[in-house]
Amino acid sequence: MALSSPKHLSPTLFFFLLVLPTLFGASHGSSNPVGFEFLKVSPSEFAGTVKTVVDVLQDVTSILSEFGSDFGDSLLSNAVSDCLDLLDLSSDELDWSVTATQTPQGKHNSTGNQSSDLRTWLSAALANQDTCMDGFDGTNGVVKGLVSTGLDQVMSLLQQLLTQVNPVSYQFPFSSTDGQFPSWVKPGDRKLLQSNGLVVDAVVSADGTGDFTKIKDAVLAAPNYSMKRYVIFVKRGVYHENVEIKKKKWNLMMIGEGMNVTVITGNRSFVDGWTTFRSATFAVSGRGFIARDITFQNTAGAAKHQAVALRSDSDLSVFYRCGISGYQDSLYTHTMRQFYRECRISGTVDFIFGDGTVIFQNCQIEVKKGLPNQKNTITAQGRKTPDEPTGFSIQFCNISADSELLNSVNSTYTYLGRPWKQYSRTVFMQSYMSDVLSPEGWLEWDGDFALDTLYYGEYMNYGAGAGVGNRVKWPGYHVMNDSSQASNFTVSQFIEGNLWLPSTGVAFTAGLEE
Repeated sequence: MALSSPKHLSPTLFFFLLVLPTLFGASHGSSNPVGFEFLKVSPSEFAGTVKTVVDVLQDVTSILSEFGSDFGDSLLSNAVSDCLDLLDLSSDELDWSVTATQTPQGKHNSTGNQSSDLRTWLSAALANQDTCMDGFDGTNGVVKGLVSTGLDQVMSLLQQLLTQVNPVSYQFPFSSTDGQFPSWVKPGDRKLLQSNGLVVDAVVSADGTGDFTKIKDAVLAAPNYSMKRYVIFVKRGVYHENVEIKKKKWNLMMIGEGMNVTVITGNRSFVDGWTTFRSATFAVSGRGFIARDITFQNTAGAAKHQAVALRSDSDLSVFYRCGISGYQDSLYTHTMRQFYRECRISGTVDFIFGDGTVIFQNCQIEVKKGLPNQKNTITAQGRKTPDEPTGFSIQFCNISADSELLNSVNSTYTYLGRPWKQYSRTVFMQSYMSDVLSPEGWLEWDGDFALDTLYYGEYMNYGAGAGVGNRVKWPGYHVMNDSSQASNFTVSQFIEGNLWLPSTGVAFTAGLEE
């Protein structure tokens, strides 16, 4: 990606940044036009700040682009490559944000709730800069030093933009006739999704009986920016490949024959020179991704440290009846709104982590046996500022030990989570917790870091490990006794699920009742 001059901006972003503000007659400090109540400032002021961010992103990208990839250091090369991709993603997210502020009724505006959309996309852009910087850990620091000032400025401006968006919970109506489906879901697709009868566009089979033998080839052949669902059927088998669904591949659906029989496997790890971001066996950035009946695994093992099985940056993505298996950092819910239903997720350290806005329902969360004397932590959520809408909500799930850990439960410490970033936010609601959990429930990251600013909550959980009497006494820890508190973390409110999940055909519970 090169962003060194206006000609490299997307035509849409260039138009919205420089032309539309004058058409609206908006100026710095002016009041918002009717229909823009989701902003605390005028659309033109918001767009002006975005333009400043884009300018800085251009400068950082230009610096990184000069380095190429010949460092003789695979970790540094991967870190630079990650940063270029992440800055590119941020440019898209800023493009969407400006478009939504200037044309609230636009057909590509995601859920229809502009406040939720904007806060999601700006939070993702913020997380991208942090991930870029984290990727340089373990390198000589020269490149990180060259770009750190620019990235710090970007993060500061993005935090400022987040404060300019009102957290509005209203549900903006769709143009669709039933009010249930986003406008990009065509009438014919709605019938297919409602009946659960799907037309397959491509078949992958390792034995050569399909259209492709490799999943990555089927993904490459899919259309870009598709406004209708494109279905890839992956036949039973073990697929040894690292798959990346890039940002242009919208609305892909990938269906296997069952989480135990359709398996995508890899073994990239931090120890072997991959950044955490790039270690993923399966990674998806394209908007609106759905996976069903597939397992994603990373077999690097506990000794290889960070080794991601699945990474999602896909807004409005769904994983249904999927397996996610690894050790440290199994599931990287990096950014965006995501929903996991009836999945089996296993690992050891921080094995559900990231800065997405994510709900897990009816999932089996299995803690594995790690390295000797290693403490297990299920979650490490990465919210950096209280203005981000991000967090993890784990509802109707089963938290227990896998078969290898069962005999070592009494000698292994396992916790619900620890605060990766300053405003880490995670709640467990109406879930079964076995005796795998230590009574304290939660673990510090580093001394008293974030203990005042995190938000960890538990609501109506049950089982041998669910007792809250001996839980941590941190200011940020809450036993939620009031359903109105817990309702904030439900599908309907936390991820605006009523606005987009019906179109996926996946079962979900909108509120607290199962």
